[in-house]
Amino acid sequence: MKACVLIPSYNVEQTIGDVVRKIKETGLEVIVVDDGSTDNTERSASENGAIVMRHIKNLGKGASIKEGFDFMLRMTNFDTIIVMDGDGQHNPNDIQKFISREREYGDDIIIGNRMALTKNMPFVRLATNKFMSFLLSAMCKQRIPDTQCGFRLIKRKMLKKIKFESNKYDLESEMLIKASRMKFKIASVPIETIYRNELSRIHPVKDTIRFVGLLVKLYFNKRG
Repeated sequence: MKACVLIPSYNVEQTIGDVVRKIKETGLEVIVVDDGSTDNTERSASENGAIVMRHIKNLGKGASIKEGFDFMLRMTNFDTIIVMDGDGQHNPNDIQKFISREREYGDDIIIGNRMALTKNMPFVRLATNKFMSFLLSAMCKQRIPDTQCGFRLIKRKMLKKIKFESNKYDLESEMLIKASRMKFKIASVPIETIYRNELSRIHPVKDTIRFVGLLVKLYFNKRG
């Protein structure tokens, strides 16, 4: 298995360099999509060894992920991509857990699971995650304990078969619904999540409404 790491990023100059550097030390290639940052995210990522693509304006996390997927599919030497955040919440040391799980079981998607250690997770985020994970698990007809975690491994063969529509955070949910319908194998691994004083870019009310809208749309369009 030949893997690379994709980091959709927005205004994370304080952390992205360290994240990229730690990943590069493992020998993996790093792709950063700078989603119109107004700080030095692009320069910090590039100086530490990442391949960087930049949006002139902010288009949304989903748009950045899709661009990274397209780039990876054009690079024929990669058959797996690992998506993680660049704000320091995801521990690069946990990448090996995804790789080991895939090698042992051959899963098509592996999602990080933060639900075993929620002591420091903000209450609103925890409640939103549990609500969305309950609905998505029911829709996917399998238990996925942390459907909102952005730290995940995805196989190339799956990306070649699924067309993504969302440009926002709900792309991560769209991915699970469409993958489950196509009978791709979804699994989870426990990960560490590091919470500091940063503000989440997920708006609990607005993004929950968008999420429910996505479910309704996909329910009535079962060919998606």
